[in-house]
Parts: sequence; structure tokens; C-alpha cells
Amino acid sequence: MKRIAAALSALASTLVLLASPTVQAQAWPSKPIRIIVAYPAGQGTDIATRYLAEQMARDLGQPIVIDNRPGAGGNLGTELTAQAAPDGYTLTMGTNATHVLNQFLYSRLAFDPEKDFEPVALVGTFPMVIAVSSTSSLHSAAEVVSAVKANGRSADIALPSTSARLVVELLKERSATPLFGVPYKGAATAITDVIGGQMPVIVDTPTSLRPHIAGGKLRAIAVTSSQPSSLVPGVKTVAEQGFAGFEVIAWNALYAPRGTPPQVVAALNGAINKALQRPETRQRLLELGFEPAGGPASQLADFTKAERRKWQPLIAAAGLKAD
Repeated sequence: MKRIAAALSALASTLVLLASPTVQAQAWPSKPIRIIVAYPAGQGTDIATRYLAEQMARDLGQPIVIDNRPGAGGNLGTELTAQAAPDGYTLTMGTNATHVLNQFLYSRLAFDPEKDFEPVALVGTFPMVIAVSSTSSLHSAAEVVSAVKANGRSADIALPSTSARLVVELLKERSATPLFGVPYKGAATAITDVIGGQMPVIVDTPTSLRPHIAGGKLRAIAVTSSQPSSLVPGVKTVAEQGFAGFEVIAWNALYAPRGTPPQVVAALNGAINKALQRPETRQRLLELGFEPAGGPASQLADFTKAERRKWQPLIAAAGLKAD
């Protein structure tokens, strides 16, 4: 009887141990992982996520499936991730829009970008690019502002994204110039209108604009980073053109639902950083228009807090709303 009792006790201890979060986390991943991209397939975030997922899968030993859930400025896909089980099998590739800007632009969100997610890692950053048709007489952001002031009329600027809208609002504030942003649902139509002369200026990502710049149909006249960017070589920053301190940086970062085990977050962070350290991965992301980032999860948490402190006052002062 003593032997039976001892065996049952050992079995009970084993079952408790196997049921513990630590052991469950150690067994992760045991099935495919899903990354929700809250934007359409084929856009910059989607393309970069698919490439990075392939690199991460090599080290994690499980396939990573991309699930595109566009809608509501990225809120739809982000909400789905917030509601997912915190088991490490559903993640989202967040952006400065989904995890910072939308919080202040939308009157109501079905998720809390601060409380409903575990930061995993900052993946990449990129400036926005201000561009005009190659036939335009404008050669800098400063010239756009000067032209508006000279003719006394506002300048229409094509805006395919939330980040582009912030560029225009910040430039309006710094230059005291009536720039008028025209929202577009996607980059393709906006670029076509600028090339065709229907719109004089566009603000968009390097990923979207570089092929048209290289093809001679568009000309980049400024980048919005604080320093010149290798993504658009030879182009001056807005700050260098007379607007000191001007900076707008867009970014992508991986998030998990709140409550995901720390061991799983650490494993995901390690897989991302290992992938980003590979020369071929860094080169490919640069080709796609992203400056590779990386770093610990705590760094992403601090980074997003700083971004919220930066953009909330500007959005409130400008009275910007997305709904």
C-alpha cells in the first residue's frame, strides 16, 4: 500500500507540474503561430512581416502564418489580437498607428493599446518621405511652404496614411502655413494622382515611393527623420530645410496579447533579434524600406510611452479625429 500511495503521490506531482504555466511555456511552440497584420496584403508592413516570419520560423521550429485583417485604420486586426488567447500562438505586427496614434484619433477603441498587449520587440523604423512629380518646380519642403505663402492659397497634399497626416499637421504647426491634407484609402491612387498632376505633393513611406522615385516619375524633396536616411539617400530632412527639431518616424513592432507567459515573450524576442542580426535579413529589410531595430521588450515599452507623450498634445491641439 505504501508503494501504491507513493506512486500516486508522484503521479499527482507530475500532473501538477505539467499543468503549470512554466512547463506549458517551455513546451511552446508546439503548433503553428499566427501573426495578424492589420493591413492589406502587399503593403509594406505585410511584406516585411512575411519575410521576418520566415526567418523566425527557422529558429522556433514551427510555421508562422500571416493573417491579414485590414479595416478601421488597423483597429480591426489589432482588436482581434487583443481578444486572442494569451498563449503565444496569436500575435500582431503593430505600428505607430495601431499602438499609439489611433488611441488619440478615434473616440472609442475596442482595445487598450497600453493595457491589452505584451510588447515583444521593435522590428523596424522608417521616415516618411515628401515627394512631388518629377515635372514639378518644387525641390524641397521649404519651397512648398514658400509657394503657399507667396500665392496666399493652401497646398493640397495626398495622405495615404495616419503617419502622413501627422507629417502635414506638424509641418503646418511649425511653418504657420495652410497646408491641406487630402486623405486617400491607399497609396496606389494617391501616387497616380501626384504623377498625373492632379495632386501637387504626397507624403508616404519609402516602401511605396522608392520604385517611382527610381523610375523617374516622382522626386523626393524631404525625409521626416531627424537625420538623413540611407533609405532615401541624398535627400535632406525637413529639419535641415529650416524646421529645427522636426521629426516623424513610423515603425513596426511585434506584440502579444496581455498575459502571454514571460518565457514565451522572451523566446519570441530572442527569435526576432536573432533574425535581425543576420546580414541577409538586415539587407532585405533595408531593401523593403525599413531600418532594422531589435532590442529587449522593455525598450519597446519605453519607446511607445515616449511616442504617446509626443503625439497626444499635437493631435489634441490640432483637433484631429479619424471618426
